[in-house]
Amino acid sequence: MDTLTTGDTDKLAGALRGELITPSDRRYDQARRVWNGDIDKHPPLIVRCADPADVSAAVTFAAERGLPIAVRGGGHSVAGQGLCDDGLVVDLSRMRAVTVDPERRLAHVRGGALWQDVDPATQAHGLATTGGIVSETGVGGLTLGGGIGHLMRRCGFTVDNLAEADLVTADGRLVTVDAEKDPELLWGLRGGGGNFGAVVRFGLRLHEVGAAVQAGMIIHRLDDAPAVLRHYRDVIADAPDELGTILNLRLCPPIPAVPERLHGSPVIAINVCWTGAGNAFLRPLREFGRPLLDTVGPMSYVDFQRGVDKTSPAGKHYYWRSVDFDRLSDPVIETIVEHASRITSPLAAVPVYHLGGAAGRVPADDTAFGSREAGHNINMFGAWEPGDDRDRHVAWVRDFSDAMAPHSVGQYVNFLNDEGTPNVRAAYGRRRWERLVALKRRVDPENLYRFNFNIDPRSPDEGDT
Repeated sequence: MDTLTTGDTDKLAGALRGELITPSDRRYDQARRVWNGDIDKHPPLIVRCADPADVSAAVTFAAERGLPIAVRGGGHSVAGQGLCDDGLVVDLSRMRAVTVDPERRLAHVRGGALWQDVDPATQAHGLATTGGIVSETGVGGLTLGGGIGHLMRRCGFTVDNLAEADLVTADGRLVTVDAEKDPELLWGLRGGGGNFGAVVRFGLRLHEVGAAVQAGMIIHRLDDAPAVLRHYRDVIADAPDELGTILNLRLCPPIPAVPERLHGSPVIAINVCWTGAGNAFLRPLREFGRPLLDTVGPMSYVDFQRGVDKTSPAGKHYYWRSVDFDRLSDPVIETIVEHASRITSPLAAVPVYHLGGAAGRVPADDTAFGSREAGHNINMFGAWEPGDDRDRHVAWVRDFSDAMAPHSVGQYVNFLNDEGTPNVRAAYGRRRWERLVALKRRVDPENLYRFNFNIDPRSPDEGDT
């Protein structure tokens, strides 16, 4: 990176309605903080954008000087991809507006919005789309990488609901894409991550989801996990799309829904979100064994979406990996229980997501998303207090990941961490990867947008290797 002069930075600052923050600014340390306290990066320039024009100005400035660009939306990336040490950060955190068009069933969501901004706005009209299971997650990162959430079996992954977008490409242009205007770029945005530009508006399709859902947790002792998992496997084999479930093996967190006597106990929880009629299909899950706690009942979808926010607070240190797999076979169950029993922290967790349903029926070539055919995803979610032994927690995640590797049918891009280009490529598969590389060469040939799970335009064609 060439040395920036005061004249350079003054020129950029004068072109903005928002703020330019440099290391000498008293706001700098706060501006470079992200959700994952394990990330400690020092960008030379942070542009806190007020509107799309600011984004264009920042990107044009970076492109003219060959500066690589990191885009910060919600700042919730475990790998800290919204920051960099040697480039310009386009910070969208001031751009959080959400407007809803109930007639078109479309939400217009600014690039810095969080799911806690989206859900109340859409639910005011009885509508929703698949969002993250932590409401503080950014819409941008979740959407561009895939979008696992409670509604995915009914509504598809978040990428499946991305109908249109406004983005600033590497040459500083603000462009709109949809099924008619550059459908190939829309395809790439639907799973290709932040490789193709800074998305300043997402147009997300909405679905009728009433204000109240049947939702909550069914909690069992971790000692009972093998039997619970085998029963759960049988129940979900015929699950309708309206049933969303996420398993979680962990030390029971101190959240309001859980009595104090259970705090810190090793448990397996079945998190349920039922959006169908009646509740008869939930009985086999609720009546099995001897649950320690059953909180399932009518509650607002917005409240349910916020229910686990306090289990992964900002500023703690995080490291994770994940594996897609087909089914909860007995060997998979044995592996999950064995490694969950060795969990290293009260903050750590092992969520297991039930995929399929509407998400599984979307044709594989309709999006760049690579986890389409899997039945489940498991996230080895390492977490610890600042100052704790990082190596111990990271080793637990890696050992767990290695043990699950023989059962793997892929990886979810949003749950990658530091696995490197070969694993990013593997997450997409050869055909999608080649198509993504061709698109990257067209819209960002210099790879200015590189702080992501990067699709390098210089990647050799398959025939060149």
